[in-house]
Amino acid sequence: MNTSALEAILRRDRIIIIASLVVLTLLAWLYLVWLADDMAMGGMDMTGYRMIPAGQALMMPASSPWQPIEFAYVFVMWIVMMVGMMTPSVTPMLLVYARVGRQTTETRPLASVAWFAAGYFLAWITFSLMATSLQWALERAGLLTPVMAGASNILGGALLILAGLYQWTSLKDVCLWQCQAPLGFILSHGGFQRTTASSIMLGFRNGVYCLGCCWALMVLLFALGVMNLFWIAALAVLVLLEKLMPSGRVFARMAGVAFFIAGVWMVFQPT
Repeated sequence: MNTSALEAILRRDRIIIIASLVVLTLLAWLYLVWLADDMAMGGMDMTGYRMIPAGQALMMPASSPWQPIEFAYVFVMWIVMMVGMMTPSVTPMLLVYARVGRQTTETRPLASVAWFAAGYFLAWITFSLMATSLQWALERAGLLTPVMAGASNILGGALLILAGLYQWTSLKDVCLWQCQAPLGFILSHGGFQRTTASSIMLGFRNGVYCLGCCWALMVLLFALGVMNLFWIAALAVLVLLEKLMPSGRVFARMAGVAFFIAGVWMVFQPT
């Protein structure tokens, strides 16, 4: 295969991957906007009821226990939210993985890239299950409102302080470096994987590092509002800056300071 033909295929692969990720991100955000609009209920009084994020104006008495279908809807909400927030920041990793695959095998690496992405999102699906369980526990304890906003300044402040401190830890540094250096990550973990299982495992490993980098930011949604689109977008942008900017570590630490100050302030606010 001559060099010009190889470069042409590389460009096609890149276009396919980028287009697929853009569509995935847009679909996720459209779903979140649909849910947020549905949960607003046109400003109706929701006293005594809680909203179920189903896009179908579903409500349950606030005092009643969660049903399996409600747990499923909340779980799906968290999965879609993580896809919408994390897909932009994992795009460079997927593009580099495709490039390494092309140079290693001289065949189309699209299937392996898809399996890598599946492994990556499997890590965030696992987080979504834990976040759903935590949301259930917080709601049962009266620490979340019926529209999934924080109901306790103490809890909100504590989460902000926790996130602020975590931004300065060595574990954050290690995980962030793995996310900032796609080529280094791939080459240090065996390079391009030729089998489905190994591609999934490599993607899952990258997802675990990403989770180690960003879990505290995601947990902040329990303080800022689980379905608050402004804060979802703001945290997604922060994740993107941390991973893609050369000074991403500086952004992380600056955000940590801001979170810590905001948390201390919130703790001392009257409920």
